[in-house]
Amino acid sequence: MNPSHWREGFFILRTKMKEWKEILENKITAELKEQIDIFETQIELKRMGKVEDQLFAETRLRKGVYGQRYDNGQRHDGNETKELNFPSGDLLKGPETVWDAPGMLRIKIPFGSLNPEQMRVLADLSEEYADGVLHITTRQDFQYHYVHIDDTPTIMRRLASVGITTHEACGNVTRNVTACPKSGVCHGEVFDVSPYAKAMTEFMLDHPDCQDFGRKFKISFSGCSEDACGIVKMHDLGAVAKIQDGKKGFEIYVGGGLGAVAHEAKVMYDFLPEEEILPLAQAIGRVFTRLGEKKNRAKARIKFLVVKLGLEEFIRIVEEEREKLPHDDKWTSYIDELPAWGEKPKKEAVPLNDTEKPDGFDFWMQKNVQTQRQNGYRVVTIMLPLGDLSSHQMRQLADIAEKYIGNTVRTTVEQNFVLRWVSEADLPDLYKELNAIGLADAGAGSIIDITACPGTDTCKLGIASSRGLAAELRQMLSPEKMELDEAVQKLRIKISGCFNSCAQHHIADLGFYGNSRTFKGYKVPHFQVVLGGAWKNNAGNFGMAMGAVPSKNIPKVVLKLTGYYVDNRTHKDQSFHEYYASQNKSDIKSLLIEFSEIPPYMENSDFYTDWGDPRVFTLGDMGVGECAGEVVSLTEVELASAERICFEAQVELDEGNLEDAEGKAYKSMLRGAAALIRKEFQDVPSDPDDIVLQFKEHFYDTKIFFDRFAKGKFGKYLLHRNENPPTDLNNDLVHRKIEESQLFLEAAHACYARLRDVETKENRG
Repeated sequence: MNPSHWREGFFILRTKMKEWKEILENKITAELKEQIDIFETQIELKRMGKVEDQLFAETRLRKGVYGQRYDNGQRHDGNETKELNFPSGDLLKGPETVWDAPGMLRIKIPFGSLNPEQMRVLADLSEEYADGVLHITTRQDFQYHYVHIDDTPTIMRRLASVGITTHEACGNVTRNVTACPKSGVCHGEVFDVSPYAKAMTEFMLDHPDCQDFGRKFKISFSGCSEDACGIVKMHDLGAVAKIQDGKKGFEIYVGGGLGAVAHEAKVMYDFLPEEEILPLAQAIGRVFTRLGEKKNRAKARIKFLVVKLGLEEFIRIVEEEREKLPHDDKWTSYIDELPAWGEKPKKEAVPLNDTEKPDGFDFWMQKNVQTQRQNGYRVVTIMLPLGDLSSHQMRQLADIAEKYIGNTVRTTVEQNFVLRWVSEADLPDLYKELNAIGLADAGAGSIIDITACPGTDTCKLGIASSRGLAAELRQMLSPEKMELDEAVQKLRIKISGCFNSCAQHHIADLGFYGNSRTFKGYKVPHFQVVLGGAWKNNAGNFGMAMGAVPSKNIPKVVLKLTGYYVDNRTHKDQSFHEYYASQNKSDIKSLLIEFSEIPPYMENSDFYTDWGDPRVFTLGDMGVGECAGEVVSLTEVELASAERICFEAQVELDEGNLEDAEGKAYKSMLRGAAALIRKEFQDVPSDPDDIVLQFKEHFYDTKIFFDRFAKGKFGKYLLHRNENPPTDLNNDLVHRKIEESQLFLEAAHACYARLRDVETKENRG
């Protein structure tokens, strides 16, 4: 790209960003505004080479900005778009991209709750800044792909203006809190868990006790124990609604998780009163921070900590931590508002009459529509192939939702939409309008409603094409092509592109995850077959891996296994999980043998390509997945934050804002001192005087902060500024204060490095 053109484009971009910033000035909370401004500054610092790659990666991940690979025939390397030749030869899809190459942006949707206004903004942003596709994840989030990082601050501001954030959508933090999409309208629920999921989201977001995890922390709520909507047993912390002696509370599960090593969560408490759910999460967060693994990412989830300590000891430590916590009004303030919580239907309940129904309506009604516990209303599931819909469909769906139901749209962990409070009389018209925009496919919750992660399309860790296989199976199993037994129709298929189980293959009747085998010098895409998982009872049972099969044979495997199940089940109502549990696993495994053979390349080269990719299969286009990247300590993050504040001080000085410049110079030293305190102690004071006092006691008086040559000179800059704030400011004085803060931060970095070296030596010893 011509440098002058780049400068012109960048100027236009900055102008556009500034315009949106001004337009939305009064529509964003001060806290979110500051966070986004900070991230914008960090992008600038990174572009100037003032922030290390690893540290910036952690920063952007916490903002939901995630690197991706490219499987669309193009690759943007951060500077220009290049066409990829097919077949590529030695040219790969692009696992190695520079930091500002277009990537993925994940958007948090707490418990999947959306309103039409938010849906329209999501549609607009997808169209303007991504590829026009919105992808729903298995955590009820949204993802955009092919988003340039320079656009992310504007996207974040526009999302924030309608109450949506990307903050902590990725990274080693508390991820999106999920809950049953039918909460509040389900026949079987004990009570509506939605307000508790909302309270948990708001409480854990940016909580100081939850910022230094070794890995992510996932929380889910379920309204009952029998169904699977909340799938709490595969979460780090799961809560199932329960009433005991007339009091609301939860049955608590802890230490669940899928991934390469799946762990079913254990019962932590049979009953926990509602007022204790938030302090419990905080206490677990503190224990996870203090005792959780941080070096070996493969062992850094809470599930491994529970195994290491044992459940009883884990509970003891958490309870001990709970007792230490200072009271927080946020723990219970939301409970007082619960009586006022609840959704109101937009339209009166009118029974479905006998008027003429459109073609296809009855089948759609049978498969996608359920009754609510509120008489006269229905829940409608909109099945999304591969969890995707276009920006146009999203915008039209917002109009439909506004017309029929109002603000009661939910996303699901099965990558679908749910419309609640649909009056029965409106169902035929609703169906017609959904059908007009391609969103009336029947089969929600059936075998064709396949869950699939992005896989090799965009994920650097993807081994085999999960989306390609899902599309093939969906087409093969469609009602138009096959007459399937009713029991087979009810089966769940979930496909992950690798062993990390982002598509939750462990809890499917038929689960698959991508891997590879080598045959006569060629790599061949395979899928491991995982059978017998239970979607019911909140993911009550995980499936068993039965062996790897070439990807191109998986459709035959599905037909074989489902046919064998129908022919050999003991009775018509026997579920696949029950059937599989009763079978000799060697017999089941033997069924796969005929599909495991690989023909020579010259005989059938199709086996050596993946679904939707004409190139010869290779693992060379994989990259380092950011979920599996190195942990950056919170101390490093805060030291980087201190440097950013110091940079902002210089900007303020350049603009003649002497008081702000000096204040930020001081603030940067405080942030640096607090970072060191956090390295040695979990709790960090917020009051400046207390920070300085602890710094002096633990780092200055002990001479830990002293270096070989300057001794305590740079530490004195903070102590002196705290005791003697300047009054008569001038340009030279403020310039000197900024230089002092820079020197202090350099010394803080050096001090941290020395502490890490000592720690490493002690561990080796």
